[in-house]
Amino acid sequence: MAWVVPAVQTVHILAVAAVITSALMINLQLLGVGGRERAVASTTNRFVSYLWWSLPVLLATGVTLIIGEPARVLKSPVFLLKMGLLIAAVSVMLVCRTPLQGGKAFWDLNGRRRWAVRCIAAASLTLWVAIIFAGRWIAYVQDA
Repeated sequence: MAWVVPAVQTVHILAVAAVITSALMINLQLLGVGGRERAVASTTNRFVSYLWWSLPVLLATGVTLIIGEPARVLKSPVFLLKMGLLIAAVSVMLVCRTPLQGGKAFWDLNGRRRWAVRCIAAASLTLWVAIIFAGRWIAYVQDA
């Protein structure tokens, strides 16, 4: 049974990669860094399904990892930070979901809307990167 934790961690990390890649592709286009030849709705429709299908996998593998070491993980302030960041990142995605999949007219970005969309995209990327760092940091923070 020693193989269970490494196997679950592997699946968890692959699901993290799918979420981060999807968020990165969408947010980089919103920032104007890449994908200018494609419509935002097209990119979003392409990558959002990977993102939403990966989140339940992350939940299942994350719960399994917590069950493996509940005392250490649940007492960790870094774990609580990670969960807070995750709630914030998913909330941003849920709020932006409808406009992201909206019609082309919504994405005719004028100055004020372009600035707001870029701020949201930058915040989203920052949240996802912080979640990754917090996830790794959990292993290094010892209970005081």
